[in-house]
Amino acid sequence: MMPILFLLFLSVCAMIYVYRFRGCARFATVHEYLRKGWPIFAPLNVFLYMTSHRRARAPFTSVDDYPELKLLQDNWQVIAAEASQLMASGQFIQTTAQENASYYDVGFRTFYKYGWSKFYCTWYGETLHSAKALCPNTVALLKSIPSVNGAMFTLLPPNAQLTRHLDPVACSLRYHLGLDTPNDPNCFISVDGKRTFWRNGHAFMFDETYLHYVKNDTRQYRLILMCDIDRPVNILGRPVNWLYKKFVRLLLVPNLPGDQSGPFNRLFARLMPTLNRAKKLKKTNPRLYYPLKWLVNFSLLGILLLVLALIFRLIIAVVN
Repeated sequence: MMPILFLLFLSVCAMIYVYRFRGCARFATVHEYLRKGWPIFAPLNVFLYMTSHRRARAPFTSVDDYPELKLLQDNWQVIAAEASQLMASGQFIQTTAQENASYYDVGFRTFYKYGWSKFYCTWYGETLHSAKALCPNTVALLKSIPSVNGAMFTLLPPNAQLTRHLDPVACSLRYHLGLDTPNDPNCFISVDGKRTFWRNGHAFMFDETYLHYVKNDTRQYRLILMCDIDRPVNILGRPVNWLYKKFVRLLLVPNLPGDQSGPFNRLFARLMPTLNRAKKLKKTNPRLYYPLKWLVNFSLLGILLLVLALIFRLIIAVVN
């Protein structure tokens, strides 16, 4: 019982740290943090922040610290040619069609309403069949770099934005390589209050668990390669990072019929009618909706605490 109570205390401390003290950008209210900040993942994330190497502790990190990624930048035109062909053949549009399994993307579906779209290449140990067929050169380059956990092409239309958000899990750092971009400061990303913009053939890296947002105030599409790069951590952080990567692998989403899919993709598709009813309940009977919502959230927190207890025991065993 005491380990659970101790972990509960540490979990609350981690949530407070992320909400009040991490970085320069802040959530406006506690409600916004609870709604957008994924507080359920804060305990494990904070542990990974503590065990990260120095080069991975800032909102932006230097690509030069990851020399293996130079291969992607050296071959950016090869990658760009395949991505442009995907765009021209309408593959990006297909992935956002509700009748396709690709629509049910737990991690990125909320971006569809802004016109954003994607095409997965690899995902935490899986290489999608459609990617092998349609962008084989890109896939070969990605598979030759062990630190690339996952990769996709992403497309943002003109005069579009992604409102500020953060990604839930801290097992990776985010790598962006410009392929066909406006090359304009008016098409930019802001990470923890610091801006940069995309240029063709140029790359940058950042920690996606900091608050960030994107704006494309130009008349041109922004096409990039987006990769998850393994977060460098010390020996204490490796069990947590390994666990996180196994979890994220379950989020695998297909591009086209015949592609592999993860259990969360299939579950999300089955739950969509229920989620739509929940949205209606929120409007028609908020007094019932919010207690049910918090019941689900606290149940998930309880599951997380059990996982944390197991990890805690594993770390103690490794240290001893």
